[in-house]
Amino acid sequence: MSLKVGAHVSIAGGVDNAVENQLEVGGNCGQIFTHSPQVWQDPNIGDEEAERFREGTERELAGPWVIHTSYLVNLCTPKDGLREKSLDSMQAEVDAAEALDIPYVNVHLGAHTGAGVDGGLDNAASVIDEIDVPDGVTILIESDAGAGTKLGGEFEHLAGVIDRTETDIDVCLDTAHVFAAGYDLSTPEAVDRTIAEFDDVVGLDHLRYVHLNDSKHACGTNKDEHAHIGEGEIGEDGMERFLNHPDLLDVPLALETPTEDGKSFAWNIDRVRELRAE
Repeated sequence: MSLKVGAHVSIAGGVDNAVENQLEVGGNCGQIFTHSPQVWQDPNIGDEEAERFREGTERELAGPWVIHTSYLVNLCTPKDGLREKSLDSMQAEVDAAEALDIPYVNVHLGAHTGAGVDGGLDNAASVIDEIDVPDGVTILIESDAGAGTKLGGEFEHLAGVIDRTETDIDVCLDTAHVFAAGYDLSTPEAVDRTIAEFDDVVGLDHLRYVHLNDSKHACGTNKDEHAHIGEGEIGEDGMERFLNHPDLLDVPLALETPTEDGKSFAWNIDRVRELRAE
């Protein structure tokens, strides 16, 4: 039950640089984009840099990487053109994950934009089932803050996609998103209730990764803005209980905390280690 914690780090100059970038902030697992998340672009990873990434990961890191897909991907969309672009992008990402020996590809469900919740969940499941997911790679659907017509803010949305798809998929929980969507994490008792509800609705056996972020906004505001660990609205008590919850001890953590107030990923990773009782 050793702590697996890292950050979302840059691959500038080559994906193999992510290993050193992770070590510099004190992480032993973590997350990457394979390209700019703001554009439609396929990963461009050479065989040699992929080999250096794999070897560096095996030599230096303890936990798994996860690839975060482009922000443009929308699995829930009713629009054929956006659906096809999302499908093509997802296929490229799972293929990149296979090349890099990365076990997880994380994706937001996106917005149903008028298709309705059930329609959006149907759309998401149908896209996932068209992806040729390589052996050893699992798609993770991420919890969302729940603004507008975006899906994933309710645990029932995550369970709904799992139930609808024929593909074996799992879940990444983002603590700031969960909190913003209305699931309280600010006290030990609230953490226990929220984790119990997740287990009841989705199942803890589907939880494969956590984006560990505090929140700058109150519970239920649907506002997605991350804060330093223990210094946001979730706070130290909630974070400490989350990090020490007996059902979460083996789940790897990737931080997406801000760089501000003189604090960066390294400070936040140290803070996680301070709050984790081992």
